[in-house]
Amino acid sequence: MDAQTRELIVFAIIGIIAGFLASLVVGGDGLIRYLITGLTGAFVGGYLFRALGINLGIRNAFLSEVITAAIGAIIVVLLARLIA
Repeated sequence: MDAQTRELIVFAIIGIIAGFLASLVVGGDGLIRYLITGLTGAFVGGYLFRALGINLGIRNAFLSEVITAAIGAIIVVLLARLIA
């Protein structure tokens, strides 16, 4: 398994965890929905945190990415519900 494949797998795992955490806060279910919400949230959360200069101060990179993605996923779900 090459490095790029491992990165994609880790990104998918982060997305699933973040989507699950977001579903605990705002509701939702289903593995595919967790994945899509979490991956979208990872992009949104990462962009917003960089644009606003927010640093969580967590030394564990995996945990920091999961929290950032979960916050982004919550924002995505709330915006989707607001639009719908």
